[in-house]
Amino acid sequence: MNKLFIGVDVSKNDYEVCFLDGAGEKTRKTFTLRNNNDDSLKLVEAIAADCKSLEASKVFIGYESTSVYGFHLQYFLADSKELAPFHPTIICFNPKIIDAFKKTLGDLPKTDKMDAFAIAERLRFGRLPDSVPADFRYLALQRLTRHRFHIIESIVREKSYYMSNLFLKCSGLCQSNVFADNFGATASFIVEEFSDWEDVANMSLEELSSLLIEKSRDRFDDAEQTAKKLQRAIRSSYKLSPNVDNSLNFVLRSCLDNLKALETQKKAVDKAIQKEVAYLKNEYTCLTSVKGIGPVIAAGLISEIAGVHRFDNDNALAKFSGIYWNSYQSANFSADETPLRKQGNKYLRYYFIQAADQLRKYLPEYAAFYHRKFKESKTHHHKRALILTSRKVVRLVFALLHDNKLYSPTGKGVDVTTP
Repeated sequence: MNKLFIGVDVSKNDYEVCFLDGAGEKTRKTFTLRNNNDDSLKLVEAIAADCKSLEASKVFIGYESTSVYGFHLQYFLADSKELAPFHPTIICFNPKIIDAFKKTLGDLPKTDKMDAFAIAERLRFGRLPDSVPADFRYLALQRLTRHRFHIIESIVREKSYYMSNLFLKCSGLCQSNVFADNFGATASFIVEEFSDWEDVANMSLEELSSLLIEKSRDRFDDAEQTAKKLQRAIRSSYKLSPNVDNSLNFVLRSCLDNLKALETQKKAVDKAIQKEVAYLKNEYTCLTSVKGIGPVIAAGLISEIAGVHRFDNDNALAKFSGIYWNSYQSANFSADETPLRKQGNKYLRYYFIQAADQLRKYLPEYAAFYHRKFKESKTHHHKRALILTSRKVVRLVFALLHDNKLYSPTGKGVDVTTP
């Protein structure tokens, strides 16, 4: 069976293309196309023409993962009716794989044309990563869940930045944990309403206690004790010059405004996710039948898995998400601990880990597994135990989606299509 191997080096504006036959000979000179719809039609024509001239029944197309620049091309080629007779396999390589492979080819120059050749040659070499066929039903949900991931990352980063400035403003407040949540309504009120915190420190205990009760809606167990701790924290903090203090007031209030805007966006995207996931009701019902897997985690898993039947087994799904470990052995030595291979889908890995963290809180089987691995770990106990638990979650999620069943502790779930 003749095969055609095509390496594509993608950038924002254009891409280099290299065609190789089964013997490693170029079927045409390496050429450049614009990264747009019109030029990609020319690529399809060239692929179809060479497949016919070689009488090739199979075509392999590879490119490196470079941000979103290969996104359109991947789905364009996967959806091409002209290429369908040649059963295209499209591989998105981790750049580390291509870089390591190039070193085996000798001292090659670093050019886009040579990178395209190296990708085509790597395809011809074989032992390829699993090809994940495109399924367009999940794209809309995936963009929403990834946007939510981006918002969460932004919130975490903004909170960290806020806390660093809060320490400069009032070091004692960060050191003594006056408030359970420094981003809560009461703590935020102090930052937003008082420019000079000495005014807070000099307030009568009764007045400050009443203020805290009002702003917290009487949620403090002991408002007077909290008032004392707050005044003590302010008095023990380093004193700043007025101009620096005023600048910090502006920065802190700006950060709070950013956080409010991000929280608003998070609520909006959650609603959009709920609307979009309705089109994938069966998968959503399967996953949310597990106590601990809520709407957000379920939607994230569904969008990134994008059809469980793309994977032969749970091992393939685990490898796709990057939750797997390679063995390390030499002669009589065999390593007890090996690092996690983080070369898969980082979004899917994130949602599996989030699911594991929830399942250990709600399901006894997963709690027992987590605690056993926690005790066995020599370092980073929580992190290692959580990763190992997430691998167990991969098996559960694969089984539920593959069999289209609701979760049952006995392992005999009910088919979701059962009336």
